[in-house]
Amino acid sequence: MTRPVTSTGHDPDPVPGGARTLGLRVFPLFAAGHWRVVERNFLLYRRAWKVFLTGMLEPVLYLLSIGVGVGGLVGDFTLADGGAVSYVEFVAPAMLAASAMNGALFDATYGIFFRMKYEKLYDAMLATPLRPRDIARGEITWALLRGACYSAAFIVVMVAMGLVRSWWMVLALPATMLIGFAFAGAGMALTTWMRSWQDFEFVSLAIMPMFLFSATFYPISTYPDPVEAVVRWTPLYQGVVLCREMSLGALGWDALVAVVYLAVMGSVGMYVASRRIGRLLLK
Repeated sequence: MTRPVTSTGHDPDPVPGGARTLGLRVFPLFAAGHWRVVERNFLLYRRAWKVFLTGMLEPVLYLLSIGVGVGGLVGDFTLADGGAVSYVEFVAPAMLAASAMNGALFDATYGIFFRMKYEKLYDAMLATPLRPRDIARGEITWALLRGACYSAAFIVVMVAMGLVRSWWMVLALPATMLIGFAFAGAGMALTTWMRSWQDFEFVSLAIMPMFLFSATFYPISTYPDPVEAVVRWTPLYQGVVLCREMSLGALGWDALVAVVYLAVMGSVGMYVASRRIGRLLLK
């Protein structure tokens, strides 16, 4: 016998699904308030898994069309340290970083704006013991976990295609989670200033140039010196450097700078987001 669903297609009795995650609450790590937000999002996306999976396709398609297709025309080229790599080996780590960025940004911008402005979900959450910092931490945690899922799938594709040269690649997944943390924190903080859906055009205006010019498809040395100086301090470039050095086994000081940069970016974003949510919903 099947259980009834509402007119919107949702099961009116959420207890069985919630019971699957209830056991985790006895562990101190999962007892914090922000994990209730993560649990809510998990139960929601459990029914929309097809939408969740579509986010994994875009970077893979870019890799196949540009990395493999264009790579057949470009051939090998020499890196700054004198090593030679194929074009697809050069592009793949950048696609990995972009995958982590996109996976985290989707929930940290569009999703949060809808839940805050239209669904009024956070007003309901603040009527419980949850506080604004729990909401910010929970949403950012979920966003970086979603980005990590996309990145893990992409790493499997890279390994299957033989595009990994170093055992340092085992740290690529934590690195992509750090990238997701940075962009989720910044994205959520900026979303608290958004007034309408049209304001998200500024997000696209920032993301697309970063995707195209953060040494994603060609070395940063091809830029004029003033442009190179600007690109070096963009967040996606830091993520690309981190993933590329791990993939090629050429870790240096640039990777350490990238870790510090992304950690600070995510921490500041999470702090600002929690303060802004408190001001907007508790006034």
